[in-house]
Amino acid sequence: MEDATIPESHPRYWSLIKRRRIVEGYRRGIVVIDGLISHGRGEAIDYIIGEVTHQPALEAAKAATASLLTASRPVISVNGNSAALAGGLIVELAAITGAVLEVNLFHWSAERAYRIRDHLMELGAVSVLVPDGEEKVYMEGLKSERGRVCRNGILAADTVLVSIEDGDRTEALRAAGKRVLAIDLNPFSRTAQRANVTIVDEIERALSNMIRLSRELRDEKKEELLRIVECFDNALNLSEMIGIIRDRLGLMAGLEGCEDYD
Repeated sequence: MEDATIPESHPRYWSLIKRRRIVEGYRRGIVVIDGLISHGRGEAIDYIIGEVTHQPALEAAKAATASLLTASRPVISVNGNSAALAGGLIVELAAITGAVLEVNLFHWSAERAYRIRDHLMELGAVSVLVPDGEEKVYMEGLKSERGRVCRNGILAADTVLVSIEDGDRTEALRAAGKRVLAIDLNPFSRTAQRANVTIVDEIERALSNMIRLSRELRDEKKEELLRIVECFDNALNLSEMIGIIRDRLGLMAGLEGCEDYD
């Protein structure tokens, strides 16, 4: 979504565009007002890392992509913020990897869930599961509406991609024996720390990389894809990203002016 009132020459043009997407998602009933706070928190970290994808994030994206391609029942979990920010990319990644799309919300309402489903369908999704009616079941270990899942979706999945998430659900998914792939700008979060693979990157950049990697890797032998998955060390990758944040903070602290970061 572009906005003629924001000049493309602005040094943080895309960051401002993403803010507008979130606000528009709120106006359309896809995003809850709490989601604006969540977005601002992530944007602050993206600001620190320079609003670019770093090498550890690329490595994590490759491991996550290989995980989706080797999964028997992959599911991409979609909430309001992820749908508003990168709905088209989510639909594209699901089509390439054969993953099922399922709406999952902390602030649940059937009206919002179906609006998210319709938004994804408008963007080209063939099918989007909504945990409502007879399809609805609850995962063990979760008291919030995050535990509301689809019997033939997340409940049956062996691999789940989550983004802009709550740590308690990542823990519950792991406890249920599922492989969890996370897109999370905060490497200190429970989601980042508990997931099998965490991509510390902005969601649009992360998904774009996963789509590109899916096209590159989908013809690889399964043994090679499994090797990529097994060789990935999430704790080490997070440590590298934390080191990048530390170094970036040191760099910014040494600046005489902050014009480059406006």
